[in-house]
Amino acid sequence: MSTISTSSGNDQGAIFGHKPGLFVLFFTEMWERFSYYGMRVLFVLFLVTEAFNEEAWNRADALALYGIYTGLVYFTPMIGGILADKLLGYRKAVLLGALIMTIGHAVLAFETEFFWYTGLACLIIGNGLFKPNISSIVGQLYSAHPEQKDGAYTIFYMGINAGAFLGILLCSYYGEQWGFGFGFGLAGIFMLIGMIQFFFAQDIFGRIGLAPSDPNYLAAEEMPTSSSTETSRLDDQIIDTDLKNGRDNPIQSSDDASRAVKWGVIGLVIGLIVYFILNFFGEPQTSFLQTFSKGIMPPLIIGAVIAFVGWIVSDSSLSKIESDRVWVIIVLSFFIVFFWWAFEQAGGSMTIFAKDYTDRSLTGSGKSIFQVVNLILSVVPMLVLTYVLGKLFAITFSRFSLSNIVLGLGFLGVWGLIGLMLYEQFSAAEAEVPAGWFQIFNSLFIICLAPAFSTLWEKKISWLNSGPIKFALGLTLLGLGFAILAFGALGIPEGAKTASVSMFWLIAAYFFHTLGELCISPVGLSYVSKLAPVRIVGLMFGIFFVANFIANFAAGLTGSYIEPIAEQIGLSGFFLIFAAVPIGAAVVLVIISGWMKRMMHGIE
Repeated sequence: MSTISTSSGNDQGAIFGHKPGLFVLFFTEMWERFSYYGMRVLFVLFLVTEAFNEEAWNRADALALYGIYTGLVYFTPMIGGILADKLLGYRKAVLLGALIMTIGHAVLAFETEFFWYTGLACLIIGNGLFKPNISSIVGQLYSAHPEQKDGAYTIFYMGINAGAFLGILLCSYYGEQWGFGFGFGLAGIFMLIGMIQFFFAQDIFGRIGLAPSDPNYLAAEEMPTSSSTETSRLDDQIIDTDLKNGRDNPIQSSDDASRAVKWGVIGLVIGLIVYFILNFFGEPQTSFLQTFSKGIMPPLIIGAVIAFVGWIVSDSSLSKIESDRVWVIIVLSFFIVFFWWAFEQAGGSMTIFAKDYTDRSLTGSGKSIFQVVNLILSVVPMLVLTYVLGKLFAITFSRFSLSNIVLGLGFLGVWGLIGLMLYEQFSAAEAEVPAGWFQIFNSLFIICLAPAFSTLWEKKISWLNSGPIKFALGLTLLGLGFAILAFGALGIPEGAKTASVSMFWLIAAYFFHTLGELCISPVGLSYVSKLAPVRIVGLMFGIFFVANFIANFAAGLTGSYIEPIAEQIGLSGFFLIFAAVPIGAAVVLVIISGWMKRMMHGIE
């Protein structure tokens, strides 16, 4: 008889009211985000500073490649979601993705052009397998307790941002001070730690995440439902309906292949039409990167998205309610494009602003203040994370000792790196704030504010119960952050290549961006989990992430115009564009929120 339980990852004990399995995912995601953001913070800086020990790239090419890379990183989850749903299972997809990303980060450290592009390709492929499927495991952990999903995803999102915080803090420091290869290498080491830790702890999830071919695979009809008296009858009805549809409809619709061919042809034709229009009417580009970014990527995006969305919504096995909910996910994904398009200026144009237009040199009391602040910012979050680690150890160490040992070694390494960084900073005669340092504030603010937002969502405030309203609020707050940055850049002359404005404007912008992010990203993950039919939840997470693909590519493409736009309307006008567009999108979202609520069929 099999010894694998039918549990949904609920090991004995709880951490802050949640399952220990959630915190295994928390730390796995933390290490992966350490590696991703640690590399991302150095991406543009590396290219515009030295670029393979050759002549530095210009801003336009660096930002164009940044957009292509970050866009494709979020395109491959569409494929990764399909592979996990149909073939690999969520766990194998996560492990395989982590392995490929570890290889990618390792080869980046060699700082040669061949290894650079090889590493980027590995990161793009690995992220596609990893990203949607670890989020799917979180959702299935709470299939019996849907009322806890918002809180669980917010805690999970804290893990994402804890990793981003540490990765940006350490990789930006060691990359800018010791050499970019050290920063890229650190990213690979901690990705490896995350992979090993997850591998040795995966049995905590019971049957969740196994491959469909596994004899212990947990099918949709076996997914536990809520028996809690606190769960409303409506929620029970919604869950029962989803599970019934999972039983009555096959995992794979009988017309999948024919629909894939049909919509593939439609997408190809539309993409070719867009390609010929752009190349016939567009101006010749000065480099291959610009040609690829402006002449090839847009047709690929438009054709692929139309084909993918058409293939999903034309699935005859979807019931009316399932189809409506799938459309809600698609509409929310459309609006989230506007959010991430502006938000992802952080790794592009905002990094250029930090490097060339912000006063980062510190002496005297300014230097002392920075040293103390950086000490507090570095140590306090690590103390909190170490406390959470101790709680996980207390519950899971006896069963998953190898995983916990690897996790503990990772923490010791981070503590050592932080100690060395602080020692060098306090010993230096002068201080210059690393250009990437400002990006830690987004993650820091999330770590500080996520518990408050988790509590806010659980209070069920009437006007905040609607997902579209939460999204509109997030878009508005993001726009306000860019309005503040535009105000701070008012004194910079049009076309200026350098300036020395106060650090305050960047920090204030990141604060409002973070408030907006907390209204959108963890809530969005939760809504996908609630709205998606159980049998295609990985695929629907892929759709959610394709919005990030479009937004990230568009962010890099738009950012590459920073110089010509700044010459015409100044940097203030450039950033004002990123204030106006999200706020306009928020207004439209509020207008259609009533229709979207009806399409959710009772999901709040």
